[in-house]
Amino acid sequence: MRQKTRLIVNDQEYELLIRPSKTLLDVLRDDLGLTGTKRGCDSGECGACTVLLEGIPVLSCITLACEVEGRRIQTIEGMAKDGELHPVQKAFIEYGAIQCGFCTPGMILSAVALLKGNKTPSTDEIKKAISGNLCRCTGYIKIIEAIQKVAPSLPSEEE
Repeated sequence: MRQKTRLIVNDQEYELLIRPSKTLLDVLRDDLGLTGTKRGCDSGECGACTVLLEGIPVLSCITLACEVEGRRIQTIEGMAKDGELHPVQKAFIEYGAIQCGFCTPGMILSAVALLKGNKTPSTDEIKKAISGNLCRCTGYIKIIEAIQKVAPSLPSEEE
């Protein structure tokens, strides 16, 4: 049994027929082709599948797509505007916060959510904001540095 579900992803509206048990991760990757959202643990432990739901980080692997009907979802693909990377994406590149890249989309989205309301986060606030995102490559130092360096330069209306 499938149900009609309306999703707003990266400011684009989609009407889909999906099973009520289908996760947001599966819809994003399989139905919409947005593969920047990564499949990691499938149990809400690693953060690779993090997306923003109305500006708040959520784990798409444990969120049912039908539960977010009509709400705004942002994936890593929606961060760039007019072909220009988001400042947080640029900072991750500039400060070497990307290694294998698997955790990067979730890390960036978690950082964007933090910086939307806090332009001067402490190291502890950054650690808390990204604590749901596991990285096996960087040791987090460069990720934290990138977030600290970009924070003051963000316009107040950044998402």
